Amino acid sequence: MKEITLAPLPYAEDALAPTVTAKTISFHYGKHHAGYVKTLNGLVAGTKYEGMSLEDIVVFSRTAGDTAIFNNAAQIWNHDFYWRSLAPDGKDCEPSPELLAAVDASFGSFDACKAALADAAVKRFGSGWAWLVAKEGKLVVESTPNADTPLGRPGVKPLLVIDVWEHAYYLDWQNARAAYVKAVVDGHLNWVFASGNIK
Repeated sequence: MKEITLAPLPYAEDALAPTVTAKTISFHYGKHHAGYVKTLNGLVAGTKYEGMSLEDIVVFSRTAGDTAIFNNAAQIWNHDFYWRSLAPDGKDCEPSPELLAAVDASFGSFDACKAALADAAVKRFGSGWAWLVAKEGKLVVESTPNADTPLGRPGVKPLLVIDVWEHAYYLDWQNARAAYVKAVVDGHLNWVFASGNIK
C-alpha cells in the first residue's frame, strides 16, 4: 500500500516567529496535520481510495459523500497548501508581474487585494480558510468552512490560503484573530508561490 505521507515543512519550525512560533508549529504541523495523515491512511486502507493521490482522494470522496475521508484528505491538502502559502520573510516573496497585473485588474491594487483577503479571514465564522483563487478569468477572495477546499472545483485555481482554525493562532495570539491575520498578510504571504500557481 502506498500511504499518504506528511509533506516536510518548507522552512524551520521557528522561521515564522514571532507571528507563528515554533511551539504553534509543533502542535499545528506535528500533531494536527500529522494526525490527519495518520487517520486518513487508516480510513482508506482496503478501500477504493487506497493508492490514489491525495488530490484524487479529495475530489472523489467529496463527490461520493465519504465525509470522514474527505475531511481528513482535504485538511491534509489545505495544510500542505497553507505552509507553502507562508514565507519566513514576505518581503522576499513579491508577486510576479503577471500576478500583479491580475491583482490590479481584479482588485484595483495590491493593497486592496491583501485587505480583501484579510477581511475574509477575519470574518470567517468559526473554523476555516480564506483563499485567493483564480476563477472565471479573474482573481477573487473566498472563504471555506472547516475542511472545505476549492481543490477540484471546476474553473477554480487556488493561489494562496490563510488558515483561521483556532489551532493556527491561539497559542500565540489567543482570541486576537485579526492581529494574527494582519501579521500574516503584512509579513509572511508567499507571493512567489502564488505567482507559480497562477500559471
